[in-house]
Amino acid sequence: MKSYRKELYFKLPVRRGYVNITKEVQACIDESGIKEGLVLVNPMHITASVFINDDESGLHQDFEKWLEALAPEKPHSQYMHNGYEDNADAHLKRQLMGREVVAAVTDGKLDFGTWEQIFYGEFDGKRKKRVLVKIIGE
Repeated sequence: MKSYRKELYFKLPVRRGYVNITKEVQACIDESGIKEGLVLVNPMHITASVFINDDESGLHQDFEKWLEALAPEKPHSQYMHNGYEDNADAHLKRQLMGREVVAAVTDGKLDFGTWEQIFYGEFDGKRKKRVLVKIIGE
């Protein structure tokens, strides 16, 4: 069995946003040479998420509206966590959107259904963050 590891880096200019990273993950699979296996994609920060969904701007706006209703950014004083940084809402949003993605690799490609794409979700941006891509297989 082979193993491959790479870190991707993102620095969004805004506090919250979504980046389609499907092509970057597929490039890692191509680089790894692994044809059959699994890929793990994990943000290495507790205020970011990686998830699979549709790449449709209306849906992304719906995510933002839904997340803000469940874990509003302001007032910052509503959260016990806030102190050094005012990012408690980002921790909660990450919990809702999930930590990581594990996807099948078949014949050297992401084995996805129609419309499925991998996204990096940023909930406390404006600084450089890492995403781990780990691939195992043959």
